[in-house]
Amino acid sequence: MIEHVNAPPEKLRAGAVIRELLIASRPVSWINTAYPFAAAYLLTTRSIDPTLIIGTIFFLIPYNLAMYGINDVFDYESDLRNPRKGGAHGAVLDRRMHRITLWAAALTSVAFVVYLAIVGSPLSWLVLAASLFFVVFYSAPPLRLKEVPFADSVTSSIHFFSPAVYGLVLAGAVWTPQLGAIVVSFALWGVASHAFGAVQDVVADREAGISSIATVRGARWTVWFALAGYTAAGLVMLATAWPGPLAAILVVPYLAAVWPFHRITDETAADATRGWRRFLWINQIAGFGVTLLLIWFWLLTD
Repeated sequence: MIEHVNAPPEKLRAGAVIRELLIASRPVSWINTAYPFAAAYLLTTRSIDPTLIIGTIFFLIPYNLAMYGINDVFDYESDLRNPRKGGAHGAVLDRRMHRITLWAAALTSVAFVVYLAIVGSPLSWLVLAASLFFVVFYSAPPLRLKEVPFADSVTSSIHFFSPAVYGLVLAGAVWTPQLGAIVVSFALWGVASHAFGAVQDVVADREAGISSIATVRGARWTVWFALAGYTAAGLVMLATAWPGPLAAILVVPYLAAVWPFHRITDETAADATRGWRRFLWINQIAGFGVTLLLIWFWLLTD
């Protein structure tokens, strides 16, 4: 368990603040948003330019600090009741860090957003604005979409596939049915991943009065929903241009990680944390597989 800052406000040092902000931003997940943007932009432009570098840095750190930091601030009461919180699974921010976290999320993002707006087009502004809108209002009131069943999973998925869509739009990609299929598959993967992740928090969320797809539909139903989502993501990839169909194989480890919990109950929902820990490692393996396929695609289309 990560130790948290408990010093009085007047003794809260810069190093401690930075450490807490780092924990809140979930470094283990930085790659999940930066990579989709960088890959989409690079495969479209076929060149490394300042926009690629600046955009990648934005989606690597400030974007994640905003997404997870805002979540930790507004999920404070639930996180206090959740024994898995701390480290990779999320921070339990001291109340004195809440205002600091919100300000840090805004201030670290503003310069990047201004630059991206300058180099972008009206359509790219719209995509970026939508992405940031869902980053904020997934957790923040008055919308707090994470408490709207099904919208919670969809919004969480937007967090991860929208950087890719933004990269494509910013780079001026030509949209084809095959490219659309990739985005849809990515979105389905995100919906399934959020749904399964919500299962482990059924008890903590109910105690805190928080609704989610899992608290409303139940743990077992949600696990089956996740299995269906992963399966659909793999099937959609079969409609993509070669070697894209090979990516359908990458959903198999996710199905293998989720399947053992297909008979889970609300009372044993916390057991799904074991599968979620595997999920974090499977992401690394799947990312490696996606990278190999993207390199192959690059060589085929160069």
